[in-house]
Amino acid sequence: MSTSTVVPVPAERWERWVLNFQGRHGPTALAVASGALTGSAEDGSTFAASLPFEEAYAGLPDAGAFAAAGGGVVPADWGVLLVRKGGFAVARLAGATVVDSKVGQRHVQGRTKAGGQSQQRFARRRDNQARAAYEAAAGHAARILAGLADLDGPVVTGGDRPAVEEVLGGAPLDRLRVVGPWLAVPDPRRAVLDQAVRDACSLQVAVVNA
Repeated sequence: MSTSTVVPVPAERWERWVLNFQGRHGPTALAVASGALTGSAEDGSTFAASLPFEEAYAGLPDAGAFAAAGGGVVPADWGVLLVRKGGFAVARLAGATVVDSKVGQRHVQGRTKAGGQSQQRFARRRDNQARAAYEAAAGHAARILAGLADLDGPVVTGGDRPAVEEVLGGAPLDRLRVVGPWLAVPDPRRAVLDQAVRDACSLQVAVVNA
């Protein structure tokens, strides 16, 4: 049975990653298809590697050339927004350098087993807490990211999809250009934000192991 997964690989580690893939799966034929670098190994395993920020690759089917392309597409001005019910993290970057950021936590109660009116009151309180958390996230995101809309700078998002949609639903954040990859992260903390920045800048590799 084959298994598939998507892994972020920093551009500077890409050539080593391809060598390790070949060591595990045998000789691998490289090709360029649909803006990605693909690999098909002797044992039937495959990969499809995409550049960050949804950039298309149109170079040679070569690991070194692809790595060089990946290192050259990080924007001069871009952002990251991570939102979950328990907190948020937002950063504006120049290349790989964070120039402004904010990480915040908000208490949102978990679910209750109570029923009837108590459960309804609890649900209303929980919804109000979540709404306050999203409003706080939107306020900081507007301060840090709003100017990107005029510069067409991309924003990479992650966390909980409905929470991110809620934060980006109003002006001026609804004008931002959101690009992949989507970042599946736990409750945002400083270390989570730092890793999210690295993952956003990495090559995105979909691997199918035969």
